[in-house]
Amino acid sequence: MKVVLQRVLKSSVTIEGEIVASIDNGIMVLLGIVDDDKQEDVKWLSNKIANMRIFNDDNGVMNKSLLDVDGEVIVVSQFTLHASTKKGNRPSYIKAAKPDVAIPLYESFVKQLEVDLGKQVQTGVFGANMQLALVNDGPVTIIIDSKNKE
Repeated sequence: MKVVLQRVLKSSVTIEGEIVASIDNGIMVLLGIVDDDKQEDVKWLSNKIANMRIFNDDNGVMNKSLLDVDGEVIVVSQFTLHASTKKGNRPSYIKAAKPDVAIPLYESFVKQLEVDLGKQVQTGVFGANMQLALVNDGPVTIIIDSKNKE
């Protein structure tokens, strides 16, 4: 599993002109899934996100987590995170998991994050054409890959 985390002051997901998710202070999570992702990836990544200290403390130092600031989250499926651009100019998405694998893991990730945060997590709609709006705070953008736990 690969994620792009963006610390946001506000963020929303719109589908066909309707806002389906909206948050204030928190994180927009773009989640990409591959075929060999497992439940262990879900648990590790969810815990990492809930506890990652990327919010400022009173001294302006990134020392607080989502849990510490009671931050909100939107999770959006993003198969293009696994694009291969090695050959030519048209990305290949062969590494991205097909819906029969990706949907259950996506749903499991959202549920695990809700458990880890102790609150509801908002989402986009898997496979939908979505428009994302966000005000990146910082900007703070972090990429995490569960296959590269350094």
